[in-house]
Amino acid sequence: MKIALVHDYLTQRGGAERVFELLCQRFPEADIFTSLYDPERTIDLRDRIVKTTALQAIPGASRHFRMFAPLYFPAFRLLELDDYDLVFSSTTSFAKAVRTRADALHICFCHNITRFLWDTQTYLRGYKEYQMLSPLLEPIFHQMRRLDLHYASEPDVYVANSSTVAERIQCIYNRPASFINYPIDGGQFKFSEKKSNFYLVSCRLLSYKRVDIIVEAFNWLGWPLIIMGDGPERERLEALALDNITFIGHVSDEERTRLFAQARMVIVAALEDYGLVPIEANFSGTPVVSYGAGGVLDTQIPGVTGVFFNRQTPDSVQNALLEAQTYEWDYRRIHQHAIDNFTQAAFFRKLDEFLNLTVGAPMAAELGLRCEPLAQT
Repeated sequence: MKIALVHDYLTQRGGAERVFELLCQRFPEADIFTSLYDPERTIDLRDRIVKTTALQAIPGASRHFRMFAPLYFPAFRLLELDDYDLVFSSTTSFAKAVRTRADALHICFCHNITRFLWDTQTYLRGYKEYQMLSPLLEPIFHQMRRLDLHYASEPDVYVANSSTVAERIQCIYNRPASFINYPIDGGQFKFSEKKSNFYLVSCRLLSYKRVDIIVEAFNWLGWPLIIMGDGPERERLEALALDNITFIGHVSDEERTRLFAQARMVIVAALEDYGLVPIEANFSGTPVVSYGAGGVLDTQIPGVTGVFFNRQTPDSVQNALLEAQTYEWDYRRIHQHAIDNFTQAAFFRKLDEFLNLTVGAPMAAELGLRCEPLAQT
């Protein structure tokens, strides 16, 4: 059986590329396809051959890959995949458009809907070029939305990284989607049962992260808060904060690990599609106080790994923090929750279980999968 792995573009190293790297590890004999490939700036594929589209021949394309958005759909349609029995596309935008043989199985790992098309103002508002050229770009985007909907029908099966993204796939593409929570490198974090008397925020200081409501809550409580990270909101937030709140900007990986391990709790106020910070806190044995919407509904257990607040307001954050004081946290149980669900081994286990249920017994046997359902954790 021949397997193809297809990714939007391999020109950076982000969460989607990390998942694609895991698929490459799981299927070491599969052929790899992408639109653009820059081995110096993306995941390490070692000596694997990467087949690219005609866009690769354009000088500077891999560094300015966003500029070629209208060309990706036709580029992926031209890829020759007729020889492949099983195709995995890994995409936030374009790779789902690949053409496959009629009797082949196409499984799409959809990390999100095409955000710049369906949530344009939010996704592109930070790009000055879009603000200047939006009257010219919008007709192009309108046509691309039609193509995106059309090509969304190509995959046979969708897999999302969270229930939130699965709901978006259903809403925009009208396609049902399973979800498998993606793993993190838990080895970067150190478990500790010894907690210090400070609370922690770790994020880029952007408006949608809603660090402002955390600051206001801690202004009222007077408890020590460390805010780790930088961004355009920092100056405004520092002006808002009282003396019990410390901004430390970017720190070393070693210092970040120490802070996650020693923090009394980690606070998250943003609505995230998935969200890695709560999982990183759990690997450290640290409970999380978080806005109870989006990805945390998949990754956190109220009363076991953290506490939710239901409104993005200072009062709601305060109430959740006060509620959290009433629990006797089992730090080892929090750490074990992360190990059971968000390691690479857990991801491969869930992937095999999903494939067992999807591909059928003959193909499962060829893939070397266990044929019985695996236990849920």
